[in-house]
Amino acid sequence: MLDPTSLYRLEDDLPRLVEPPLVVALSGFLDAGGAVRLSVAHLLETREHDLVATFDVDQLHDYRSRRPTMTFGGNDWVSYDAPALELHRVRDEDGGSLLLLTGPEPDVQWERFTAAVWQVADALGVGTTIVLQAAPTAVPHTRPGGVTASASRPELLEGYRTWDVEAQVPGHVSALLHLRGSEAGRDVLSVLAHVPHYLAGNDYPDAAAVLVRTLSGATGVALPVDTLLEAASVTRVEVDAQVADSPEAGAVVRALEEQYDAMGDEGRGTSAASAFLPTADELGAEFERFLARRDDEDAPPQE
Repeated sequence: MLDPTSLYRLEDDLPRLVEPPLVVALSGFLDAGGAVRLSVAHLLETREHDLVATFDVDQLHDYRSRRPTMTFGGNDWVSYDAPALELHRVRDEDGGSLLLLTGPEPDVQWERFTAAVWQVADALGVGTTIVLQAAPTAVPHTRPGGVTASASRPELLEGYRTWDVEAQVPGHVSALLHLRGSEAGRDVLSVLAHVPHYLAGNDYPDAAAVLVRTLSGATGVALPVDTLLEAASVTRVEVDAQVADSPEAGAVVRALEEQYDAMGDEGRGTSAASAFLPTADELGAEFERFLARRDDEDAPPQE
């Protein structure tokens, strides 16, 4: 493996923080409803933040499979939307801070990137690392959203629902980062927001609000979600109208509602981070469909 140190650059004036939480929010995989992407945009738009570290994305990104956008102005090229992998310090109004790692999931050099992230984490004295993800599940949009979690030690899972199933799924950098952190004895918590499977391909701000709320509760950093909730209300109205116009869609939603309600508070969990947990068969089927769509989207273009 090449030296991880040469993969990133720390800013000269680093913040002095005491065991800040590190939030890993990479786009490109397990981001149903764009929940992770929407969460990142919300945090950077509503909270003050500073750049702490930059990763050399040119060594990590497959430009042919995920082509950045360029703008042609009629006579010449005028702009290039370059991908970026960056670490920001995000601050709340009470003086609290968290570190937010954002950008596209690396296509290559996963082990080197993971080692580099943990080097940066050590340099900044990181305490708990929290990984944000979202996946399609058999839940209705008419009921409260929730998350399930996994962690490097049981104590971190208090108050969260867990999958309680064994499965082999395609790997991704966030999962590898969690695994390597766990193997090294680090505190790592991964939270996965539930997105109604029939809305997984559209922006679903309700799940983003759930992620941000969960993040705030896990870190103690004050992170308001008002604008996400406003966007979620607009989305709810639009989805309700579409469901009302489709008897088939209405039947699916009603079936999911009945299944959700039948679980009761005990079955769904009583904490704010808890949610209805579909069966293993339902999860497997939804994940297979979702991952198949991801494979189609990530397939390299035919030349």
